[in-house]
Amino acid sequence: MYTKPFSALLFGKSDHDSILLLPAYRQKLKQETPVLRSVQRWSDQSDSTLQDCFEHVDWAMFRTASDNNIDVYADSVSEFISKCISDVVPIATIKTFPNLKPWNDGSIRAKLKAQTTAFNQGKATGNMTEYKQCSYSRHKAIKQAKRQYRDKVESQFNGSDTRGMWQGLHSITDYKKKTSPVADHDVLLPDELNNFFARFEDNTVPPTRPATKTCGLTFTAANMSKTFKRVNPCKAAGPDGIPGRVLRACADQLAGVFTDIFNQSLSQSAVPTCFKRATIVPVSKKAKVTELNDYRPVALTSVIMKCFERLVKDHITSILPDTLDPLQFAYRPNRSTDDAIAITLHTALTHLDKRNTYVRMLFIDYSSAFNTIVPSKLIIKLKTLGLDPALYNWVLDFLTGRPQVVRVGNNTSTLLILNTGAPQGCVLSPLLYSLFTHDCVAKHASNSIIKFADDTTVVSLITNNDEMAYREEVRALGVWCQENNLSLNVNKTKEIIMDFRKQQRVHPPIHIDGTVVEKVERFKFLGVHITDKLKWSTHTDSVVKKAQQRLFNLRRLKKFWLVSKNTNFYRCTIESILSGRITTWYGNCSAHNRKALQRVVRTAQRITGGKLPALQDTYTTRCHRKAKKIIKDNNHPSHCLFTPLSSRRRGQYRCIKAGTKRLKNSFYLKAIRLLNSHH
Repeated sequence: MYTKPFSALLFGKSDHDSILLLPAYRQKLKQETPVLRSVQRWSDQSDSTLQDCFEHVDWAMFRTASDNNIDVYADSVSEFISKCISDVVPIATIKTFPNLKPWNDGSIRAKLKAQTTAFNQGKATGNMTEYKQCSYSRHKAIKQAKRQYRDKVESQFNGSDTRGMWQGLHSITDYKKKTSPVADHDVLLPDELNNFFARFEDNTVPPTRPATKTCGLTFTAANMSKTFKRVNPCKAAGPDGIPGRVLRACADQLAGVFTDIFNQSLSQSAVPTCFKRATIVPVSKKAKVTELNDYRPVALTSVIMKCFERLVKDHITSILPDTLDPLQFAYRPNRSTDDAIAITLHTALTHLDKRNTYVRMLFIDYSSAFNTIVPSKLIIKLKTLGLDPALYNWVLDFLTGRPQVVRVGNNTSTLLILNTGAPQGCVLSPLLYSLFTHDCVAKHASNSIIKFADDTTVVSLITNNDEMAYREEVRALGVWCQENNLSLNVNKTKEIIMDFRKQQRVHPPIHIDGTVVEKVERFKFLGVHITDKLKWSTHTDSVVKKAQQRLFNLRRLKKFWLVSKNTNFYRCTIESILSGRITTWYGNCSAHNRKALQRVVRTAQRITGGKLPALQDTYTTRCHRKAKKIIKDNNHPSHCLFTPLSSRRRGQYRCIKAGTKRLKNSFYLKAIRLLNSHH
């Protein structure tokens, strides 16, 4: 792009006019202003100093001074730790320029200043010897810094650390993260978002906790230390300002005092208020934000509290019956989206194998499901599940009286106290939601309600056009949602009808709260595109397109001579896309779709120069491995499909009859054939 051209003077005796074009762009250095950032200068010396400091602290004086007040106890300990961190770890202000090279560190800048000083002195004295020495030293330092930076980027591609690989790729491609569409000058937005996120808040007085006996659950210092050592140091600190790095480095020194705090919290069925504070960081759901509902409220909570929640979660999970809510596939061992999709498709395909049948699938969408949990109703359900009264009262205190603010850029909203919902980002929230909805089950044998967290699907098997059970199921689900304060989003709820009968009929629509549910031909269900004809072209096209975009990154690695590391990157970022939930859909793919998928593998193979596994082999291996896991898990909802034959044919499983190719090529029938062939 250029400014308006104008004629310049003629050159000599030339009869042609000269046109001068001046670039209209500004230098990158002038386009963007330097950014000032305050960072903590961590070092190994800082960790050892903090360890020595916490080792010699008399933590008992904090409990004595608190007079058995859990809030005072936790506050004083947290503030003392924060004070120690601020005293030990220095804070530096860094000015970042837009054209700053990543290898340009402080030593190189110091040599540049020395070179400038030597030049000025040499110009005044006429002796440039020192300037030449400084210039040579700077060039040598830059060359060494570039070499070290290259080694650092290459090291990020070692092993299977996906996060490190992406960081290295961002460095190579000079990737700049897109800025948030929210500007800092919008001062009113944080308060608007805070009120919007709290729109499900019940203004009634929170329920009082009945007097109970002391909780029998206690933790040891060994449990606490082990949990602290598992903390990810890269995660952001919560409102208390205590980073995960301190908990991990000083796990043995801090385990004792926090074990005492957590055990006292359990015995009193009270959670310290400083641990319940949450800073909501709104994350946009769309590229272009048009309304407040386009933001997802992600809670930034205390890292210490997350460790506490993890211990409580492990205890609750260990005492729950294995048969609880078998069709809830989230947050449970040996369960995944693959199982939820496979069960859904198998239920539909086995029914469609019969005469005069069709299937209606209703994909339910809830509005802010986690924010609508009513603690008083959750406690009743936890009581019926057999939890200790002191423990479910602790959960009640955890969910009520939660201070919350919203932070957008440098602006922070006013404080709100919430008594409804579970913050997104807490360790306990997903488990509490699954327990809150465990009684949402099908009322009729011809229906199934399959759940993965808040993704709920109603699968209705209809014979001879009798839809009475399906419509009663939908009405019962609506009543259950009203009783449990869950808000159905009818506009985002979709329905797919799978009908392969030759004589097509018009299917009457389903209504929820007087609104017609939209019928669609395809729907993205747990990451897989399902169509009403059970064809997989839509899904494979989407997978191929996404994988081809990642091939660009693979070519960039080849350009930087990182050929030996390309295979790891392929497995982590391209093969994971091609083989995502492959056991559920690859068996019924057409030959054309399989060729398109394998074409991506061959292209990646040419780029890397190494041998890559074919998708057919990956599919076969994963089917066999998945079937083995299901057989070992007696509580898996698909375990009954693998029926062993007589003892004379040990290791063989009874084949499932299939009248159509769709059912024959589905996961469970394919897995049984693989098991029998491998015997």
